Amino acid sequence: MSPLPDRLLEVDGVTVDYDGFKALDGFSLTLDAGEIRVVIGPNGAGKSTLCDTIIGRVRPSAGRVLFRGQDISKLPEHRIAGLGICRKFQAPGVLASLSVADNLGIAAAIDKRWWRSFGFGTPPAEAERIAVILERIGLAGRRDVLAGTLAHGEKQWLEIGMVVATEAELLLLDEPTAGMGPAETTRTAELIRSLAGDHSIIVIDHDMAFVEQLAARVTVMHQGQFLMQGSIAEVRADARVAEVYLGRAK
Repeated sequence: MSPLPDRLLEVDGVTVDYDGFKALDGFSLTLDAGEIRVVIGPNGAGKSTLCDTIIGRVRPSAGRVLFRGQDISKLPEHRIAGLGICRKFQAPGVLASLSVADNLGIAAAIDKRWWRSFGFGTPPAEAERIAVILERIGLAGRRDVLAGTLAHGEKQWLEIGMVVATEAELLLLDEPTAGMGPAETTRTAELIRSLAGDHSIIVIDHDMAFVEQLAARVTVMHQGQFLMQGSIAEVRADARVAEVYLGRAK
């Protein structure tokens, strides 16, 4: 008998109700350790609300969210982040007036007390981790450049690097290719695939070409509910997806 998968996240029948409007309606999803999962759906499907619920920004009115078997549904955001969950939002949130390396250093800091940076320098272990991440995100040659001067795609890669630098076990990436061209999108897919195993990743996106490059299981949402799950080929072939997500019936 093969061993059971190492279940990392379980969204169990979660409903988020805003005065009668259900942004999530009994939605369920499971994610194993080291897995990449892509979540797609039309505007208003509940994708961002799902991420907000996982990180504790939104409280479910029913159901629960389990992280490594612990119910985190009622924990504050900082406690959930401390358990090992970190989210990258659609718009890059880099600190424009700091260098690329300094942005990563702030994210990587183990001791985040405000006085830590005065006179103590960067601990060797953190400096080594920053160097590794710079190579991984393709910005080693830009480490001393101010983050505000980076191209849009480079800012997206830097923010992915910042999420990785926190050493979170679960990364939530919200439209990481927004505003990118085809070459940058392909590079981003390669980067995300390289993170699997070391991290578990939920990617929210709508670019089907990018989703195909990730070669991951896809969960489709519609009106706050689970619609279907499968490979990108299965999703493309499903008549329900064609109707509600692609806007046409087969």
